[in-house]
Amino acid sequence: MKSAQKRKSGLSTEKRILDAASKNFGYTMLRPGQGDAIAALLKRKDTLVVMPTGSGKSAIYQITGVMMPGSVLVVSPLIALQKDQVDALNETKAKGEAVIVNSALSTSELRENFEKIAGGEGKFIFLAPEQLRKQETIEALERSNIKLFVVDEAHCISEWGHDFRPDYLQLGPVVDRLNHPVVLAMTATASAQVREEIKTRLHLKNPKVLVQGFDRPNIFLRVDHFPDPQKKLEALVHRVRWADKPGLVYVSTRRSAEDIMRMLAEEGVNALHYHGGLKASERTEYQERFMNGEAEVIVATNAFGMGVDKADIRFVYHFDIPDSLDSYYQEIGRAGRDGKRAEACLFFREQDIGQASFRAGEGKLDEQQLEQLVEVIADQEGPVEPEEIAEQANLPERKLTTAIHRLEDVGAVKVLPSGEVSANEDLEVQEAAEAAAREQELRRETRKDRLQRMREYAETTACRREHLLNYFGDDFNGPCNNCDNCQAAHPEMSVDPSVGTRREVVA
Repeated sequence: MKSAQKRKSGLSTEKRILDAASKNFGYTMLRPGQGDAIAALLKRKDTLVVMPTGSGKSAIYQITGVMMPGSVLVVSPLIALQKDQVDALNETKAKGEAVIVNSALSTSELRENFEKIAGGEGKFIFLAPEQLRKQETIEALERSNIKLFVVDEAHCISEWGHDFRPDYLQLGPVVDRLNHPVVLAMTATASAQVREEIKTRLHLKNPKVLVQGFDRPNIFLRVDHFPDPQKKLEALVHRVRWADKPGLVYVSTRRSAEDIMRMLAEEGVNALHYHGGLKASERTEYQERFMNGEAEVIVATNAFGMGVDKADIRFVYHFDIPDSLDSYYQEIGRAGRDGKRAEACLFFREQDIGQASFRAGEGKLDEQQLEQLVEVIADQEGPVEPEEIAEQANLPERKLTTAIHRLEDVGAVKVLPSGEVSANEDLEVQEAAEAAAREQELRRETRKDRLQRMREYAETTACRREHLLNYFGDDFNGPCNNCDNCQAAHPEMSVDPSVGTRREVVA
């Protein structure tokens, strides 16, 4: 009898979800994983969802939102992403129920939207994470009735992830301050290590974790090996020139992005460059030109990609080795979202590992610098702005941010939702500096390990898809018959001869 009642209850929940999806959003069916996630949230269970881009993660909070009392807070890192999500809601019965708070709004628009939030008028509230550092924002949210706290691009909270954003670190304390509404964390890519950090930093309580398959079977995986940098560069230009387009080329430095873009342009390729050193207006313009087809190729640092959902990208080439398989998988996953054949190629030199290892060590403070930083923080009478700490400790912002995270990890300081830093009352300067130095070294070793995993992928002679998917916990057994190694093992299959041999390109 109890079993029958459970089945009936389950069917009832499923039917209610489908009815809400159909009535409010016009969905006739749910995609894999959506129903399980919504059912967990309706039971007030924190949930972590890892699903590929385009699999319908947004529908999870949309459907849950209309089935729950109270408001839904969606933390999304990019203004463009927020706009896309609001535009999508406005095409449904939820039209007009979304409120946005971001830096693109005028003072009067912000004031009006804060009043709406405090008055409980907005069903869906979209915020950038940096807005949660403002007391005005927190107070407005406290007066509203937040029942579902959604963290989009949740991997941004992980320092082991591929797109770490310090502003995400405050989200856990904000969840607590709002009396811990149900939390939904969503991301397209997260290894087991990143998933654990998401759960910890967001203060998730015994969450349900849903991971959909990582495989993108239409993407051909290959690695080309090169004896020297000039041949590697020539091969890249050659391949991009003759490849089906549009496509992406990822590089590690701003200078490389600009230099390679110019080389491609000289070969007649309609290419643009993209990196964090461009003005915001330039980044927006270049991204739009690529999205609408005016430009064939973007040569970019990892500043490009989040929020980019262009279905027909035919290739993603990495001229420099990424710092981890997490980063690599996220970036190659931008290819072939239309389901048609696409290619991901890593251009690899043995010496690339040393250069990447050097980049990974940037931002590290020695123990003396850490001790000096702790003394500056300890000497303050109360919470202090990071900019003031940087000035007094004579540290660049990047190094300061990293060091403060290490001090917070060892319990020496606390970062408030406002972004201010305060020292713990029983802070021992030398002890805190030594503990932070140990934590820093531990993380350096972890970065080396992640880079080694990337090297193993580059040098494996086995199925690359098996190697990649097993890293993310997918139980995939090769051959995939859609990577260079599998094709080399099966001579009857066609092999792309456009550059040279699989193991080393010498032309």
